Order: sequence, then C-alpha cells, then structure tokens
Amino acid sequence: MLDDLKMIHERDKEDALGVAEKQWSQLQHNYQVNTDFKDIHNIVIAGMGGSAFPAVFLQSWPGPNVPLEIVRNYNLPNYVNENTLFISSSYSGNTEETLSALAEAESKNAQIAVVAAGGKLLEIAKQKNYPLFHIPGGIQPRMCSFYFLAAYVQLLEPLGLVKDGSTQEMATAGQWLKEQVSAWQAVIPTDTNPAKQLALELVGKSVVVYSGPKLFPAANKFKICMNENAKNIAWVNQYPEFNHNEFMGWTSHPVEKPYAVVEIRSNLEHDRISKRFEISAQLLSGMRPDPEVINPEGDTLLKQIIWTSNFCDYASLYVALLNGIDPTPVGLVEKLKAMLG
Repeated sequence: MLDDLKMIHERDKEDALGVAEKQWSQLQHNYQVNTDFKDIHNIVIAGMGGSAFPAVFLQSWPGPNVPLEIVRNYNLPNYVNENTLFISSSYSGNTEETLSALAEAESKNAQIAVVAAGGKLLEIAKQKNYPLFHIPGGIQPRMCSFYFLAAYVQLLEPLGLVKDGSTQEMATAGQWLKEQVSAWQAVIPTDTNPAKQLALELVGKSVVVYSGPKLFPAANKFKICMNENAKNIAWVNQYPEFNHNEFMGWTSHPVEKPYAVVEIRSNLEHDRISKRFEISAQLLSGMRPDPEVINPEGDTLLKQIIWTSNFCDYASLYVALLNGIDPTPVGLVEKLKAMLG
C-alpha cells in the first residue's frame, strides 16, 4: 500500500511528506536579529505543544550555559526576575498559556524575546519592540521544530549562553541531513525504505517510545508526531527513569498487548544507559512486545538528534496514510481552542 503513489497523493492532501523532506533547510534559516540583553542568570522558555518541544532539543544540544526551564502552563517560576531571559514561543501567536506567561514575565521585569509566526504574540512583539524571531508560516508547528531550534541558538549564541560555533554546526548538519532523507521518501519502495517498514510494524498499535536522555528530544518528537500526524496514541519515557517504575508495569500482563515498543539506542549515551537497554530487554523478554530498535545515524549528537527526528517524522506520516488519514489537520485541537474561546 505504501508504494501506491496515487494513494499517498490523495491522502496527503497538504503534502506533509514534502514538508518533512525539506525540514533540513530550517536549520540554515538566518533570522538576523540583534539583541542587547545583559547579565542573564537563567533562561525560561514558555510554549505549548509544537512550540515548546524544540526547547527540549536545546537542553540536549547544544546545552545551555545557564539554567534553563521550559514552562508549559500559564504561570512562571517564582525566581523569574530582571536577570531572566524569557522567550515567549508560539507558532500561532495566539496560545493562551504562552500569552499569560508573557504578561507575567513583563510584570517581573524579565528580559523578553519572542519566537512566533503570527497572531497576538507577533503584534505584541512589534508594539513593544521585543526582539522578534519571525518563523515562516504555512505549516504545522510540529513540522517547524528546526526553525525554532535555529531561532533559539541564534538568540543565545551571541550572548554566550550556548557554545560558540553552534549556528555553524546546525547549518553543516542540515546539509548532511538533506542527503539522508532521500532513503525515506515515498518513491523509495517498502523493501528498501526503513521508515515505511517501521510504519508497518506500528500501525494499529499504541506506541511506546523509549530513549536515553541525549536522544530524548527525538523520542519526544516521535511521540508528538504519532499523536498529531497519525492520530495514533503514543507515549514516551527515557532511561534510566524507566527502570525505576515503568519497567515493572510490563510484567503483570501477557506479551500479546496491543502495543508497539520503539527504542532509540544511541552510541553517544552514557555506557550505563546502553547496558540498561540490553539488560531490560532480557528481563522483559516474554512480558512485552520485542522492541523496534532505531540506531541513530551520525557522528555527532546534533546529527543523531535531527536524523532520528526526521526519520520518525516520515514513519509517523506513513502510519497516518496506513490509517487512511490526512496527516496535516488537527481538527480536534482547533475545536478545543474554539470552545475555550
């Protein structure tokens, strides 16, 4: 079925596969925004959904040089003050939780930057002359992860809040990723297309994604895209936390559970993480489905994160097509927002 290009075209009405193919270019987007922030002691990024999880990328790579917290609700931590760099992040620009957090950041005299594609947040940034990283519009927030990451890095690197050379490393890695995605495109038949093969293993099942902490950004994105692209419930967790509670949850039911387990195993994780994956698989043999293992490509952490993220995007899109669903719309989310007013 996944080799039927006519079917793919009919179901993928807004060309989500085409968007996935071009995501590499987002890492090379140049915002050209100057700032004069000073004496930053901590960073707080406020956002929801697809406008928040790119900050998880930032925590893993390149890693901030000061404490960073991601706020996914209406209120800010008590410590926010004039030495806080507050980043208000909303693709639509109308996310009510993020707008509420922005108002609170203003009341606390935080130093403010805005990352948005439009809406009220864009208007506020222009009215109040906040540094604005204007993301191109027209695609879903979950497909803009690398635009957000590029914005964060280009904001933080000149301030010395992430390592020097991060922007150039992103651009170089983006060019590398461009070469990788050709193996996952719709024209590549299933028997040689690992993204299609993974989709066939996942369809019809609830998906549980596990990784170590370094690759957690990619695992988290896979969870989000399985839910929003494929409209297929998925959860995520990471080692070593998994071994301290969820590990036991697999032991009390038969192996014939309606789940698919995906493990992202990076050779860049701590040695003990790799050992935990191996021993856990042995101990849970016969108690859960055998995991589908993803071994990330790339010789750097950034390359492995973006490779795995993009690969999993393709897999989730193929699950959507197998489900007979257009991957792009998220109608129930829009209905919720309308009912909330």
